[in-house]
Amino acid sequence: MHVDYTTLAQTIAALTEGETDAVALMATVACEVHLSDDRFDWTGFYRAVGPELLKIGPYQGGHGCLVIPFSRGVCGAAARTGVVQLVPDVEAFPGHIACSSSTRSEIVLPVWDENGRLLGVFDIDSDQPAAFDEADSLALTAILTAVFGRAGVA
Repeated sequence: MHVDYTTLAQTIAALTEGETDAVALMATVACEVHLSDDRFDWTGFYRAVGPELLKIGPYQGGHGCLVIPFSRGVCGAAARTGVVQLVPDVEAFPGHIACSSSTRSEIVLPVWDENGRLLGVFDIDSDQPAAFDEADSLALTAILTAVFGRAGVA
């Protein structure tokens, strides 16, 4: 099963309409995205909580790392650079943090509020190699922009 991003975007828009609490929005997005595609083994947010620091937010799947500095891993790279990280093989990513030994590929998208402030990153892990592509990046960026604010400023 591959996600129908049009339907997913409509569902998330309906569920989040009028909600302004970032954690409630993150929980809803993580749940809906996670259930939308069997490629998605771990789906969740890491929140920007301090200078150069991410902490786990709402997620679906097994346990995640609790704290990730901007200087480490795929999530840190997305937060540090403000650029979507498409990683077809996590073993080949310098400094990859293995929160789960089954993860083979990953996509991490920066999440911005309406003022261009980094809220955190949205991380999706897959146990399949090269599970994500540019179509996933574009569709997920559009969903995150619709829910949280504007696209990246980097």
